[in-house]
Amino acid sequence: MFTQTLLYDAILYVYALSLLFYFSDFINASRKAKRIGAGLLIFVWVLQTTYVTVRTVSHFQLTPVSTFEYWLWFSWLLVTVSLVISRFFKIDYIVFFVNVIGFAVLALNLYSSTNSGQSPELWKTTRELLYVHISLVLCAYAVLTIGALFAGMYLFLHSRLKSKQWTKSVRRLPSLEMMERYMDRAVIVGVPLLAMSVAIAAVSLIVEGRAALLLDLKVLTSVATLAMFIAFVYQRAAQGRPGPQMAWLYIASFMMLLINLLSNYVSRFH
Repeated sequence: MFTQTLLYDAILYVYALSLLFYFSDFINASRKAKRIGAGLLIFVWVLQTTYVTVRTVSHFQLTPVSTFEYWLWFSWLLVTVSLVISRFFKIDYIVFFVNVIGFAVLALNLYSSTNSGQSPELWKTTRELLYVHISLVLCAYAVLTIGALFAGMYLFLHSRLKSKQWTKSVRRLPSLEMMERYMDRAVIVGVPLLAMSVAIAAVSLIVEGRAALLLDLKVLTSVATLAMFIAFVYQRAAQGRPGPQMAWLYIASFMMLLINLLSNYVSRFH
């Protein structure tokens, strides 16, 4: 049982890492990121196939197939279909979104596997996922804050160059292209982490019977922050907005992130 738990955790973490690389390809059309994401996804498929086989065989010997096994098979099928699409049809966006759903199903299943068991086991699982949620959101905050610094420096340098003010501080700054690139990288890492942390928090509230807290100010501002950064991604990838506009949009998104942080003082969520 302990080995199966470690294997399930490994699947989730490798799956999350695969999504990060696919998200990088989603924004910048990076062939290297796509190859790494595909390789990690194949590894996820191997681990998941092993886990599904062991779990299903052991349950056939003891009890009928449970809801947990049904969702495992569903998630495994999503990964399998996404690999087939990636190999034969080359529809990259579908592969990314299918695997976002697959990851969400696995995270939800981690709760449902203990929901029918004893309360100490449910409490332990809830606590472990709370640690995961906190770790993800703190990493997201840190990365997105760094990106906001680059966005601020971009706007500062752009205004100085536009007005032809060549000062010592201007000369010490990186180029606009470099700051724009690092701003994008912060979004590539931070947005998936934030999305996964919000998904885990929402699932935990629903499973624990505290769905009313989904209307809590902390949850609402988290969703609004995520929506604004997703708008940034869309404007960047699909619309091709110029750098200054993207920097201002990043700053606006980061302001919403600050509001989300300040909402801790009036929130009932934590």
